[in-house]
Amino acid sequence: MADIQSTERDSVFAKALKEGLIAGALAFGLFSLVVGFRTEQNIRNELILTQRWGLLTIFVLVAAIARFTITYTAPWREERKKTRRVVAEAKEPSAFRKSFPKIGLGLLFVYPFLVILILSVSSGSIMGGLQGSLKYVDNFGIQILIYVMLAWGLNIVVGLAGLLDLGYVAFYAVGAYSYALLSTHFGFSFWLLLPMAGIFAATWGVILGFPVLRLRGDYLAIVTLAFGEIIRLILINWTVVTKGTFGISGIAKATLFGIPFTPGPTGFAALLGLPNSGVYYKIFLYYLILLLALLTAWVTIRLRRMPIGRAWEALREDEIACRSLGINTTTTKLTAFATGAMFGGFAGSFFAARQGFVSPESFVFLESAIILAMVVLGGMGSLVGIAIAAAVMIGGTELLRELEFLKRVFGNDFTPELYRMLLFGLAMIVVMVWKPRGFVGSREPSAFLHKRKTVSGEFTKEGHG
Repeated sequence: MADIQSTERDSVFAKALKEGLIAGALAFGLFSLVVGFRTEQNIRNELILTQRWGLLTIFVLVAAIARFTITYTAPWREERKKTRRVVAEAKEPSAFRKSFPKIGLGLLFVYPFLVILILSVSSGSIMGGLQGSLKYVDNFGIQILIYVMLAWGLNIVVGLAGLLDLGYVAFYAVGAYSYALLSTHFGFSFWLLLPMAGIFAATWGVILGFPVLRLRGDYLAIVTLAFGEIIRLILINWTVVTKGTFGISGIAKATLFGIPFTPGPTGFAALLGLPNSGVYYKIFLYYLILLLALLTAWVTIRLRRMPIGRAWEALREDEIACRSLGINTTTTKLTAFATGAMFGGFAGSFFAARQGFVSPESFVFLESAIILAMVVLGGMGSLVGIAIAAAVMIGGTELLRELEFLKRVFGNDFTPELYRMLLFGLAMIVVMVWKPRGFVGSREPSAFLHKRKTVSGEFTKEGHG
């Protein structure tokens, strides 16, 4: 028996070593020109070629060692996965896991004041804490929540209905430009334009839904990608309305029921007797996008438990079986596109009010890819997992801006966008290898006909529905 186990270990080691060497060779071929050499121009406009063999060696070694480790530990990980699955299904979730969403929600509500308190203590003054918190409330809090809301909206289309949408940023653009144009030309308020932007985006979702009713898989992805590009090209070329690449500026900001956040005597700070600071508007925007994101989550949870939500899940699992059960797939697809697009429109109108400026550069295909990656990384259908993925990806990018040593290693041309792509790439590799369904992924239905069974055959949960 010991000889057999030793032979198996040797065989696995030889296979892992072979795959590690192959991965190292492939990494050398892929990165030799991109990482190993760097081109620059001097004052006389001459091309200078700089060799970076040390950095190339690091990339090759990381690829080889990672592939060797993955292959060598594959049998052990498979056995451990089976054991953990049986144990997890046989016991109840821990108290921390049950209360994790509530803890996270509580931290979200106190986040701005917690940041202000910490910075005030460190700086020794309240005004120092207020001014220092601008970056953390805006770049981290608001930016992350915008992407959380967008990812939750796309989750309805991709995660619940199983419709691969690569043009989701188009609905984001429709909401932003609807708010920008109507507020600029007609002077409508934010609270009126917010639902209008959602309705306009939902209308475009239905318009997109009709041509793709008979499409599935790759063909559906191609059509939605084309739709996103069509919207972007319209924004660029319809200069009479959208002003093209110059964008629309001077967009009206949101108000607190008519109270503006301006430094004048009628502003928010003056009415409450507070010192003038731009952080009040940022805190207001933070709680506004937080409420919009929570509205998205609440509607998603409610719809998932309703017949339309179960129809989405049936469509995701098998469209032919869904149709054979008498479910109207046309209505099911259109409602998924319209609902997801509506929340994209809400996020777009908020984005326009926050920025005060919109241009087609904010709605490129890369944004759709980033939002889709969050849904896949977090786990399709999992609201908590998607929120965690958005926080890690967007917050991680902002944190990497502060790491100056990366610029010394990679050069000034290594921008935060490249940080984000590198982070996404590494996360996608990790997820595909260890968690194919996402960090908190689950394909468990929202309703059971009778009772749910564990692997051992014992009844663990009463069916509902």
